[in-house]
Amino acid sequence: MKIAAMKLATVAAGGALGASLRYMAAAVTHSLMGENFPYGTMMVNVLGSLIIGYMLVLLPDAEDSVPFLRLLLITGVLGGFTTYSAFSIETLQLLQDGHLNKAGLNVVLTLMLCFLAVWGGFLLGRGIHQ
Repeated sequence: MKIAAMKLATVAAGGALGASLRYMAAAVTHSLMGENFPYGTMMVNVLGSLIIGYMLVLLPDAEDSVPFLRLLLITGVLGGFTTYSAFSIETLQLLQDGHLNKAGLNVVLTLMLCFLAVWGGFLLGRGIHQ
């Protein structure tokens, strides 16, 4: 039971850091690019996906030596950094405001870019570490 509590604390600490980083990165992106489109949320989701893909290679699940590091970085920090809940809320807001084209663009770009980013991060990690 002690190990389970340590794992939970590890994820919670990483999540707090990731959520704080997400807020700062999205705020900076919005200040640079404007708030007429959810660029900040898209950017953190794409960047987070790229880093997650890379980390999947760097910290493979099968290695016994890195379970806490994997929990901290992938589940905690990057789980807190990326945010499909904000993506969903912002897309709904675009729809409610009558911006059907922007809502559709947000959905298509976010899904495509995040998939390409996680795949690219994985290939990058594999190319560097294998």
